[in-house]
Amino acid sequence: MRKIQTLILSVFLCMAAFAQEDKGFKIYQFPANMIPTIDGKTGDWDSFPTSYIVGTDKLWDDSKRYPAPDPKNLDVKVKVAWVKGLNRLYFLYEAFDNYWDFSLPGLHNDILEIVVDGDASGGPLIDEQHPKQEIPWQQRYFEYHGVHAQNYHIFTPAVGKDWALAWGSQPWIKQMPYANIAYNYNFKPGEPGKLVAEFWITPFDYAGAEGPARAVESKLYDNKKIGLSWAVIDYDDVKDEKNKGFWNLSQHHKMYGNASLGLLFTLMPLEEKYKKSFEAGWSFVITDMNKREVLFKDESRGEIKKWHWDFGDGTSSNEQNPVHKYTKPGKYIVVLDVEGPAGKSRMANVWDVAVK
Repeated sequence: MRKIQTLILSVFLCMAAFAQEDKGFKIYQFPANMIPTIDGKTGDWDSFPTSYIVGTDKLWDDSKRYPAPDPKNLDVKVKVAWVKGLNRLYFLYEAFDNYWDFSLPGLHNDILEIVVDGDASGGPLIDEQHPKQEIPWQQRYFEYHGVHAQNYHIFTPAVGKDWALAWGSQPWIKQMPYANIAYNYNFKPGEPGKLVAEFWITPFDYAGAEGPARAVESKLYDNKKIGLSWAVIDYDDVKDEKNKGFWNLSQHHKMYGNASLGLLFTLMPLEEKYKKSFEAGWSFVITDMNKREVLFKDESRGEIKKWHWDFGDGTSSNEQNPVHKYTKPGKYIVVLDVEGPAGKSRMANVWDVAVK
């Protein structure tokens, strides 16, 4: 028990040593009827705000091993989005490179490396940065590496190999239904040109080597802050392993293995232009199934002056957020009618409310 407590304390102290920086980066929310099709085409992203685009000018190298990013050598634009109700992050990666290197089967490949920490818990996420290096490698790798935050080496482009290295013992996270990608380019290895990579990934609070059965997806919701950062690895000579650039969005190049060295991104609410200005809406929570007690919550939009609830059992209420007790078990049609300066609106749910 004491060893476990010591390990927990060591991990906590290591995680607390750094915290993700909040530089105001935003993740755009697409309406549910405008979800991007993963086909490598950019038209679905025309509504994406230009102020949300993260470009080459945001990349840098704190190790001082590489020259400053030069748009004539490599110029990138990254767009990140989400859709309410889906625990996915959508990416559109557009990059011009004066020399695309992707002819070899290994890691020597132009790469977009993404680290995502869906609950912003921070801390090391790879075995070599585990705070207790005396623990056997197998334990550090299979029980720790990529479990609470994930690292994706995305090959740009991938030819003759899988689209990404999901760095850890859980390669299932890069497969459908947890990820998907499409490329669009027309160059050959060693040539200049523009590449489009359109993809989505699923962030996990827990992703174990045993597979998805016990996995816990990160829940995404309005205004949530998540840990997210990326790096671009640019090889310019297939014969020279050292001739490359490595530029980070974070100010710490070791962000690849420690989520606390990354950045915070905010999941933005849906823009007002996509919302109805006046509309009835509601939700409910069964607070006591034994008493058949249900809390109804008004979620209508616009200025509301009157509420009328029909609970489907012959009773009603004019409260905004009523609590109702059903006398008999059953499935009920509940209707909310609202009135305001803009008019009237109704929302009915059929048999969603069921008590026993």
